[in-house]
Amino acid sequence: MSIPAQFDAKQAEQKWYNYWMKNNYFHSEPDHRTPYTIVIPPPNVTGVLHMGHMLNNTIQDVLIRRARLKGFNACWVPGTDHASIATEAKVVAKLKAEGINKADLSREEFLKHAWDWTDKHGGIILEQLKQLGCSCDWERTKFTMDDDMSASVIKSFVDLYRKGLIYRGFRMVNWDPEAKTTLSDEEVIYEERQGKLYFLNYKIEGSSDFVTIATTRPETILGDTAICINPNDVRFAHLKGKKAIVPICNRIIPIIFDEYVDMEFGTGCLKVTPAHDMNDKELGNRHQLEIIDIFNEDATLNSFGLHFEGKDRFVVREEISKELETLGHLVKVENHLNKVGTSERTKAVIEPRLSDQWFLKMEDLVKPAYKAVLETEEVKLYPNRFNNTYKHWLENIRDWNISRQLWWGQQIPAYFYGDGKEDFVVAENIEEALILAQEKTNDFRLSTNDLKQDVDALDTWFSSWLWPMAVFGGILDPENKDFKYYYPTNDLVTGPDILFFWVARMVIAGYEYTGEKPFTNVYLTGLVRDKQRRKMSKSLGNSPDPLDLIEKYGADGVRVGLLLSASAGNDIMFDEELCNNGKAFSNKIWNSFKLINGWEVDENLAQPESAAIAIAWYEAKLEQTLAEIDDQFEKYRLSDALMAIYKLVWDDFCSWFLEMIKPGYQQPIDKITYAKAIETLETNLKLLHPFMPFLTEEIWQHLSERTTAEALIISKWPTINDTNSKLVAEFEFASEVIAGLRTIRKEKNISFKETIELKVINHEKVSSSFDSIITKLGNVSNLEYVSEQVNGALTYRVKSNEYFIPISGAINVEEEIAKLKEELKYTNGFLKSVQSKLANEKFVAGAPVLVIEMERKKEADALAKIATIEQSLASLK
Repeated sequence: MSIPAQFDAKQAEQKWYNYWMKNNYFHSEPDHRTPYTIVIPPPNVTGVLHMGHMLNNTIQDVLIRRARLKGFNACWVPGTDHASIATEAKVVAKLKAEGINKADLSREEFLKHAWDWTDKHGGIILEQLKQLGCSCDWERTKFTMDDDMSASVIKSFVDLYRKGLIYRGFRMVNWDPEAKTTLSDEEVIYEERQGKLYFLNYKIEGSSDFVTIATTRPETILGDTAICINPNDVRFAHLKGKKAIVPICNRIIPIIFDEYVDMEFGTGCLKVTPAHDMNDKELGNRHQLEIIDIFNEDATLNSFGLHFEGKDRFVVREEISKELETLGHLVKVENHLNKVGTSERTKAVIEPRLSDQWFLKMEDLVKPAYKAVLETEEVKLYPNRFNNTYKHWLENIRDWNISRQLWWGQQIPAYFYGDGKEDFVVAENIEEALILAQEKTNDFRLSTNDLKQDVDALDTWFSSWLWPMAVFGGILDPENKDFKYYYPTNDLVTGPDILFFWVARMVIAGYEYTGEKPFTNVYLTGLVRDKQRRKMSKSLGNSPDPLDLIEKYGADGVRVGLLLSASAGNDIMFDEELCNNGKAFSNKIWNSFKLINGWEVDENLAQPESAAIAIAWYEAKLEQTLAEIDDQFEKYRLSDALMAIYKLVWDDFCSWFLEMIKPGYQQPIDKITYAKAIETLETNLKLLHPFMPFLTEEIWQHLSERTTAEALIISKWPTINDTNSKLVAEFEFASEVIAGLRTIRKEKNISFKETIELKVINHEKVSSSFDSIITKLGNVSNLEYVSEQVNGALTYRVKSNEYFIPISGAINVEEEIAKLKEELKYTNGFLKSVQSKLANEKFVAGAPVLVIEMERKKEADALAKIATIEQSLASLK
């Protein structure tokens, strides 16, 4: 293959992804090897790739590719989620645009539209993941509405119902009036909002007296069925046994007494609306109050709303307050900061609503999941500070409302045979339901025509909590070979925002159905924000299109850019410049390959001493870095692992090693050194491959003719051997000597072509191992160890060692001293600004790893320069 001058990312991405797919490298079947398994957090089926997906799936691909290289049977199961609320909302909106109302359709007709929508828009995101380089086992792709996945959900519901863990109850639930469905408590987000507190007078029946109540929701007075007062409140003792009249609707309601009322809040008198407030409902139960629901399912007022019927609740709030003022019932209005519950999905303000719903008892189910994370650590969260969040959720868990007033999703397998609330049976299908109904009623004349299935669907999370088991058929057939081999899975990569919704529930389900954890490690990523720390959103225009980034910087460049800015659990301050750094890194690696490839080999040439020590040093440095990389992977610090590889390749390999072994201009290289150069490059490619799969496979295949069994994707991760730490430390010293030489050449305009002498007072008793390297890279004609300082020489120090470069010809000492002092002043000022930035805790905590590294390098360079200038001044005085 001819080698292009530039790395063509687009061409390489298409070529090597097709090659990997054609040779089935991503596919896994159970065999003798140890499995390494990841299940993808299934994105919404009709979703498209955003920056959060990019980060999450890049991390998963890094883990799966490294596992493949380490010899594991790597299996990454992809798939999508049916996302009941989001998908149904999109389908309803599409139908509305076509002049079709969902209410005019049968369930079957609506579901046909939903499936058409899913077939048209579904799976786009999975195709986009391929462009990122994701090496998923595409043959195992799952959708939460696949027949077998839905059957698993239904089987689970029936099983939990028969265990007495699922029940049907008439409860106050969280109602989303936009999606027109209930939500679990965890799907409600509470926000502080500036509202108003309305003080209203209610007349006392048969009297000119009145009682004043305070409410944030005047529209709900039309559902009031009592006024409640604390029995210890002496101010209102005279109202015992009295009744009040609700303004506008003129309903006569009792004045009741209950210690629930806070005497200090508002007026001390509380309006009670059992249909529209959780606490009021409990008061209503205790005092047998009437329940009057004034809202339709879309939060417009119904007939109990009188002349406000059909109007939205917030419109009515404004109109009714004006009417109350006109009628003399509005005393005053105050500003009031209020906590308002909103739908996580639609952002609509939640309406408490009484409804028959299905619930899952959680109190006992959570116990094994609590123990697994917080006591035995069978499941580990990274970073572990999220253990506290997990603990809070599980210690404050309530029964889970698992029914949703939607059609898109798994229909609840409850079949009603009569009009009574308990006239139902639960079964996996209607045939089984008929047998159960006949047995329950002792009426064997019943037929399937007499059975009506519950119209509601199950919460989407009730399907996805089974995901790690269901994708391997573990619910329907727990003894199948795939499930027994791949489960429990190894790592889960997801966001902390669904730690409870999904992660905790999967742990709960895992222990309930298998007695085992579903995964061992949970890597929690942060949110991707812009460099101003704002959350990325379309409205702010700060969310780049991931595919545009790939087009501009290449998939490898984007992967590196994302990971260099990402540390586990911390929000990512994404800066597009980091992708540019990733692209520059790709170019650096490509150019290093081209350099080596362009060398002419002389079979008869002896290996120079400098090349031999360079190889010994790089091998030692590689071992040291490999140990660091493996340690960072163990701790799920992937950003730090990448940074270690980045520095090894850019600094140690490209900037030092290749310079050390590079033959002279138009000179050949010896075969031993050349072979080692290729070997070290190949080792670097193995380390880089999980992060930069396309570039590394391209170079790997250029280096040698390879069979399909020799592709980089299935090669072997390097093993750690003993590290020669002494050699690494000696080179660190030698590199500072060389840096000092280069600085003086640059500052004194001494051409590199011009040889210089170097004299050393070796106070540090440093080994002479790297003298040949110093001589080569410094273009030193003579390196001599001396015991006394050399006069009239430029000088610098490395630790306590003194280095002297004799100067031929006269220099103006006074001019040189003035120039050095000016330079010292500037460099001290620069150092101060850098150190000020590094002392800023907010900057250090929020900036990407690469940015911090660059600032620290600036600091180190400035300190070294100051030391050199001061030494030169001392020598010239």
